Amino acid sequence: MIGRPLDQKVFVAPQITTDDLDELHSEGFSALICNRPDAEVSPDLSSDAIKAAAASKGFTFANVPLSSGGLTIELISAHLKAIDATDGKVLSYCASGTRSAYLWAFAMALADRLSDEEILGAMEQAGYPSPGLGPQLDQVRSLSA
Repeated sequence: MIGRPLDQKVFVAPQITTDDLDELHSEGFSALICNRPDAEVSPDLSSDAIKAAAASKGFTFANVPLSSGGLTIELISAHLKAIDATDGKVLSYCASGTRSAYLWAFAMALADRLSDEEILGAMEQAGYPSPGLGPQLDQVRSLSA
């Protein structure tokens, strides 16, 4: 299986390739979110290359790249919108899955869908423990009020 579950809908993974798309399709994924900036990858792994191949297989695709120091409320909102754009399973990917997990965490806090405990527990279960993230989640959550 490609990806680690954060909840019933959203899974995170390290960089995927076009060769992974058949497996993802067979695992029931319907949408992909790229959180890796194109400057970090070769042209064959660019968001455009993955998007074109994914479209030919029926996936929806969102490019929500997160670079170092680039986390904004607009980026979190775009990630949430991409998650909500489908009823099916979503795979969010970056270099290691960490940025994707963080974006999911902040998106869940912004939408006030899960408590901090639930978010942090899901991240730990998926292999992305972030026990000190609570105050930042609270800060993002306060923006939704």
